Amino acid sequence: MAGCCHHDSCSSSKAQNSPQWQRVLWIALGINAGMFLAEIIAGVAAGSASLQADAIDFLGDTANYTISLGVVGMAITWRARAALLKGWSLAILGMAVLASTVWHAYAGTLPGAETMSIVGAVALLANGGVALLLYRFRTGDANMRSVWICSRNDVIGNLAVLAAAAGVFGTGTAWPDLVVAGIMVALGMSGGWQIIRQANAELTGSKLTPVGVTR
Repeated sequence: MAGCCHHDSCSSSKAQNSPQWQRVLWIALGINAGMFLAEIIAGVAAGSASLQADAIDFLGDTANYTISLGVVGMAITWRARAALLKGWSLAILGMAVLASTVWHAYAGTLPGAETMSIVGAVALLANGGVALLLYRFRTGDANMRSVWICSRNDVIGNLAVLAAAAGVFGTGTAWPDLVVAGIMVALGMSGGWQIIRQANAELTGSKLTPVGVTR
């Protein structure tokens, strides 16, 4: 019948059009854009691969939230296409972080542990707040889930940066920083793959259960 849809599809559409969802996206967009600028400057100044990796992640998330706001109210096909674009973007960003990490390993850069600790702590607070705001939307369609996956990975990445800072301070070497940057690459690639799988499933109409989602 006209006007009828599957329950999950209806729920997702209502969530996509809700003022709460759009408000959270605008807040997340502002926080991530600001943190990208702060962290890329700090990362370059401190010579930290993990901070620069985290900054690139903030930039990717800024684009993520911008695209999500752009497809609010559109059909699920367009939202799935947007999610597919974000999934591939996340995977490409992961490769960029990998290249940066390899360069730092070759150059033998010793990062500043104090700067890493301070900036990492601020980033953790920012991403933790965004993740809490997005938690209620974590089981939506591919577009909504892509936003949650990015936010969740950010929190994990920030914790890893703090661990790297402690490792650099304790060992006096750059290897903890490089190892954490490598972990963040794996997180980015894994998150991108999850998003791509669900977006492709929505585009083809198959019933793929998102990885890590409990109903």
